[in-house]
Amino acid sequence: MTVHLQLRQSSFPDLCPVTAAVEALANAGGVEERGAIYTRREVVDFILDLTGYRSDRPLHELTLLEPSFGDGDFLFPAIDRLLHAWKASDKTSQPLEALGDCLRAVELHRDTFNRTHAALIARLTGAGIAARTAAAIADRWLLHGDFLLADLPEAFDVVIGNPPYVRQEMIPGVLLAEYRSRYTTIFDRADLYIPFIERSLRLLRKGGALGFICADRWMKNRYGGPLRALVAKEFHLKVHVDMTDTPAFHSDVIAYPAITIITRERPGVTRLAYRPEIDSGVLSELATRLVSTHRPNGGGAVRELAGVTAGSEPWVLASSDHLALVRRLERNFPTIEEVGCKVGIGVATGADQAFIGLFDALDVEDDRKQPLVMTRDILNGTVEWRGFGVINPFAEDGGLVDLDDYPRLKRYLEARKDEITRRHCAQKTPANWYRTIDRITPSLTKRPKLLVPDIKGEAHIVFEEGLLYPHHNLYFITADEWDLRALQAVLLSGIARLFVETYSTRMRGGFLRFQAQYLRRIRVPKWSDVAATLRRELISAAKEQDLPACNRAALKLYDLSEAEKTALGRGS
Repeated sequence: MTVHLQLRQSSFPDLCPVTAAVEALANAGGVEERGAIYTRREVVDFILDLTGYRSDRPLHELTLLEPSFGDGDFLFPAIDRLLHAWKASDKTSQPLEALGDCLRAVELHRDTFNRTHAALIARLTGAGIAARTAAAIADRWLLHGDFLLADLPEAFDVVIGNPPYVRQEMIPGVLLAEYRSRYTTIFDRADLYIPFIERSLRLLRKGGALGFICADRWMKNRYGGPLRALVAKEFHLKVHVDMTDTPAFHSDVIAYPAITIITRERPGVTRLAYRPEIDSGVLSELATRLVSTHRPNGGGAVRELAGVTAGSEPWVLASSDHLALVRRLERNFPTIEEVGCKVGIGVATGADQAFIGLFDALDVEDDRKQPLVMTRDILNGTVEWRGFGVINPFAEDGGLVDLDDYPRLKRYLEARKDEITRRHCAQKTPANWYRTIDRITPSLTKRPKLLVPDIKGEAHIVFEEGLLYPHHNLYFITADEWDLRALQAVLLSGIARLFVETYSTRMRGGFLRFQAQYLRRIRVPKWSDVAATLRRELISAAKEQDLPACNRAALKLYDLSEAEKTALGRGS
């Protein structure tokens, strides 16, 4: 995609590089390239209700912003409410005078902009506004351009929408650099919706409300830290609605969305709702309860939670007793890496078909390959190696081996050179074209380790005795002091799920991400503080794969009270 866009830029030789990149994006073709996902009308009305943009209010006295309007999923419902409110309360003013400053909406994609602009004029004329006036209003309301660069000096009462979900590698480098110079929240691998949220928040006037539906990853992932810090410092996370497993969009998405209502007000408690039914009546009633001045009843569809935002820390949206247990364990016990364990991820090659094959069939020198353990090798909770291996192009000192010293390896790699050199890392440093993305360290093969697949419904912790090297879909844990079997029992218990569920985002099917950043948050006591009898109990439970026994031993290890045991069993 990046190469495609760079080629498109050559069509604009008279433009500065940033403007040329914007033009290229404006003319990009597919919906997926633009990060466009279409939101169902019931969900749009729900968000409008939550932000207070209701037709029983004088909406013609407010200002609304839609930063990426697409085909008008949010725009047209908002306009319908605006026209209804205006007609009901203002009988004298002319449409352009009354409505011209009520709304601003931005769209980058040229064809989409033109299509929606024409549809808006038709909508306005259908509402009884003269064609010339309708065209003038549409020209005032709609802006063709890049929201992140557009001149928008106004402050808005309401910002709504579904910001585009575009990865950094899809954005031309010169444009990404310009974004980074303007937006402090573009951190690590942050996707484009992150600066969209930042700018939208900064455009809110005092008391204004932002209502977005987008991927929930930023609320817990590393790259969302700066944006979470901004929200905690200057805004109030008023409402959070988890949309896990709900058909909020007209197409399926892998990363689960959430609705957030963030206001420019002093921080306070957050109202929470979970997996609402996508029905207009149900959502209308839920919106009323979420913004009500009365406190929600315990055990209902709406909960309140204090302290959700805390600097750049991940948002903890669990129940209060669940959160209390996590906080108590965090106060009383060190992290898993503070007690001498290491959490890492297996090797990524960037071209598995070239670098990975059946171990015995890899025609290279014996010290140039490692036996490889993959997710499919541990499906049943133990290692059942299928016989695959990975090519190792690295020398012991960390650099690449000289291929002239390894004629079989050289012949093998050069036969697959076309595929290997198509990778970004090979194009970036052509002299190192045959390296894997991650360095391979053979000593890891020989270390006993615990293997953890990335995406699972429950903790899936497998002991590997020190014969295989992990693939990139597997996280691994090694230990200097803890007995790995005992640690396996702890991680198979509800304790591992407690921490991962608290800090992880969910994926399709309700699966959790058992990634290194979440595994590192797990708390365990020092091995020297574990009694000998409890050590034996943990080790035995793990070897027997007896999950109830793992849980019983973990309850003793953490000295959980009866209330904490209940919270652990119930989860969030």
